Amino acid sequence: MARLTIYPDNHADSTAVSNLFIDEYMKDANDAQLKVYLYLLRMMNARLATSVSDIADKFNHTEKDVLRALKYWEKQRLLSLDYDEARNLVGIHIHDLSQENRKAGSPQALSSFVPVPSAGAEPAGAAPVAEPAEAPVAELSGRERFPQQDSPSSAPRESSPYEKPSYSADQLKEFKSRQETTQLLFIVESYIGKPLTPSEIKTILYFTDVLHFSDDLIDYLIQYCVDRGKKDFKYIERVAVNWAEAGITTPKQAQKNASRYDKNIYTIMNGLGKSNSPTAKEMEFITRWLKDYGFPMDVIIEACERTVLATDKHRFEYAESILNSWKRQNVHHKSDIQGVDDMYQQRRKNTASPGSRQPGNRFHQFAQNNYDFAALEQELVSN
Repeated sequence: MARLTIYPDNHADSTAVSNLFIDEYMKDANDAQLKVYLYLLRMMNARLATSVSDIADKFNHTEKDVLRALKYWEKQRLLSLDYDEARNLVGIHIHDLSQENRKAGSPQALSSFVPVPSAGAEPAGAAPVAEPAEAPVAELSGRERFPQQDSPSSAPRESSPYEKPSYSADQLKEFKSRQETTQLLFIVESYIGKPLTPSEIKTILYFTDVLHFSDDLIDYLIQYCVDRGKKDFKYIERVAVNWAEAGITTPKQAQKNASRYDKNIYTIMNGLGKSNSPTAKEMEFITRWLKDYGFPMDVIIEACERTVLATDKHRFEYAESILNSWKRQNVHHKSDIQGVDDMYQQRRKNTASPGSRQPGNRFHQFAQNNYDFAALEQELVSN
């Protein structure tokens, strides 16, 4: 009988992950870095386009977290980032992780992947998979075509000042041999309640080497996180980076910042009718509202109050819909909200049919809601 060829109906229904990635790279990557890399593989295999903002929204990370993850994988030489002359990210190379290419010292591009530009830029089409004999090329709608190759002529790549290096065994050994390190690791292990793994010790090295935290500040950082029931080093690392970005260099500054931040968290949770401590996902929403959106507390509380009046479930997602809408409409202060409400009511008035008129009985003699909360909730549930 003739030999049979077996093939699937849909090649994009699954995503292959290199064993080399699992064996050598996965153990040192944090949550955001793993999600971003695996999602890029999935989108590349399906020949779909995405953007930094889309990835951030999908995993409830900030865009800064996504960019930091991309630059981490670039430093690990698992991918390359391409920029245009205006330093906009226009393409991502996913490198081939086969042993032959890694041993050759110059990882080859497995395929090209084109991100959709952020708001204000034109959308990109899906990236074609490059033929083996050709250099991958990303094509963007309404723009020039930029060749995507690993070459000295590529645009300079921007590096994050807080990017975590990949420390070698020798660097780890040298760090552990320091006299002051022994005491610091003992203190950290006392808080955590277990011996530290090599990966966790590398994180402590990162705090001193890159973030330039003093031993006292690291001591306070670990205590702060453990007091809140957080012993996971990925969480501790995120707090440390946030402190570094805020310019915190002493335990006193960290305590003052934490006190103010904890008060805001309590106020927001209370505003949404929550009495428990926030979950990790809820903390991501709160961090986005306070830091990424930069809203003052009175604006956030206004959104919380409208949410509570409208729904008993999905309250964080509901408040996010309102605040995201206000962010897009350039709301900066609570006084700006009235103008947004007026515009909304005017649009409803203009789109209402000429013959539609509500009865003038007492059941309609009240101020109507400014948002179609039912539609918002339906949209959230469908997502």
